[in-house]
Amino acid sequence: MKSSELRRKYLEFFASRGHAVIPSASLIPENDPTVLFTTAGMHPLVPFLLGEKHPAGTRLASCQKCIRTGDIDEVGDAVHLTFFEMLGNWSLGDYWKQEAIEWSFEFLTNELKFPLEKIAVSVFVGDDDQPSPSGLRSAGAPFDEESFEIWKGLGIPENRIAKLPKKNNWWGPAGQTGPCGPDTEIFYWIGLDAAPENFQETCEDPNWVEVWNDVFMQYEKTAEGKFAPLKQRNVDTGFGLDRVTAILQKVSTVFETDLFVPIVAKIRELANSTDERSERIVADHLRAAVLIISDGVSPSNVDAGYIVRRLIRRAIREARKLGFDFAQTFTTQIAEEVIKNFGETYPELVQNSAKILLELEKEENQFKKTLEKGEREIAQFLKKGGEVDGEKAFYFYETYGFPLELTQEFLKEQGVALIAPEKFEAAQKAHQDQSRTASAGKFAGGLADDSEAVAQLHTATHLLNAALRQVLGGEIFQKGSNITAERLRFDFNHSEKMTPEQKEEVEQFVNTAIQKKLPVTCEEMSVEEAKAAGAMGIFDDKYGEKVKVYSIEGVSKEICGGPHAGNTGELGRFKIKKEESSSAGVRRIKAVLIK
Repeated sequence: MKSSELRRKYLEFFASRGHAVIPSASLIPENDPTVLFTTAGMHPLVPFLLGEKHPAGTRLASCQKCIRTGDIDEVGDAVHLTFFEMLGNWSLGDYWKQEAIEWSFEFLTNELKFPLEKIAVSVFVGDDDQPSPSGLRSAGAPFDEESFEIWKGLGIPENRIAKLPKKNNWWGPAGQTGPCGPDTEIFYWIGLDAAPENFQETCEDPNWVEVWNDVFMQYEKTAEGKFAPLKQRNVDTGFGLDRVTAILQKVSTVFETDLFVPIVAKIRELANSTDERSERIVADHLRAAVLIISDGVSPSNVDAGYIVRRLIRRAIREARKLGFDFAQTFTTQIAEEVIKNFGETYPELVQNSAKILLELEKEENQFKKTLEKGEREIAQFLKKGGEVDGEKAFYFYETYGFPLELTQEFLKEQGVALIAPEKFEAAQKAHQDQSRTASAGKFAGGLADDSEAVAQLHTATHLLNAALRQVLGGEIFQKGSNITAERLRFDFNHSEKMTPEQKEEVEQFVNTAIQKKLPVTCEEMSVEEAKAAGAMGIFDDKYGEKVKVYSIEGVSKEICGGPHAGNTGELGRFKIKKEESSSAGVRRIKAVLIK
């Protein structure tokens, strides 16, 4: 069965059972600064799982694009992927365990013809605490007997139903409080021999592959750590398209399915040597990069853009090992196969193909120059009799952008080894500490003083940032700023020169906000609270326990060190004096306030 048929069968199956089929959301979450990417099918539906009414109703189904970045370094083995597709169906306060489990079982056995003897399931075993007279449980929740009995009723033998603890069969809450509940997972035996009889004892065997997860949100964890019945009980299911396609096509890895075969074939056509791990990395990383770029993210050094850059550059490094001809651009050729393979399912790939190919070409050419320069500098250093240790390797990385692993690879080609590689990490840490020390006592925005003029220009940068995101798109982020008493300078990620109309629109946005005389307020809160409030910022270890969040009502909310005007009406008229290139993929605006 082709992957396209599996997608269609799944969605048609649930549509025939009253589910509205909704399109995949963007890989870039809307109004959620806590994560860089959509990581699961339920991610875009969180407001509706919490009680908000969905316009399509209470039964939904979709095929959702997902990105997970935690295992990027593991990609190359038989199982890890960066981009994957999650089929799912949801009940928002509608049907419950009986229907969810029965439909999961029916789809697998009737539609996909999975034999019963190769299926096993797990349910939540429960905690040992007892309910209080009020019905609340202090530390846990009971055995999910309802799911257990439903599975038995469907013909799953009791010895094929494993009772597992929370680490295996429990969902949520995401924070300290919130919706949560047990789940039941469905496994399929892919081993060549017969499936073992006792799943409780063999559930860790890698031949048992999880194919479906039905989550039952039935509790609300309170601030006191108790579990109360949830007012709106929800069902949230996940069914991995890539994984099940591999089972249906009787191959051992997803890289042998029709989701990857055309991409891997193009890689082999361009390569001059073979290496399975490198092929998988190039295929996975460029597939993911194409999907992310299509949803509006360009390669950069921050946030989601940094992930795209990392994926592309790691793919290029692996392509070197495969003997690709570096005189020609190859990422675009592989991208064309990705677009061809997924364009029917995700038409935005075809619509955005020109942008995708342009971004890949620019990033590939830029990184190739980095590699050439780095190799030249290391070769000259070796020619002079120098020995490269970890500290020197960090110098090459910091100065020329030459990655550590490439330094090691290049040295190996020259017949020498990297001395004391652990010094690289020490040098990197020392550099980070030095940077923090150098910036101590300064404002995060690069302010030289805290005069009234500077405070007003600083507020103007927040308005400018909001204006650029409004005019150029939500993928725009601040890359740096510098403010004096006379002018502001603002760097942002953007690959093209702004048009006169765009600059005029930005000015109009800022001046309208100034004319409205909006109050500028400041609150101190934790980084987690700032994220929850939707504040913009690069959430890394540069922040302390408490941060300042400056808000301009209806326009902007940013983590910032200050200082600021008390009201936008104090600013005068905003005027862009110059818009120019700052560096590759980064533009710079210089602007003033006219009184």
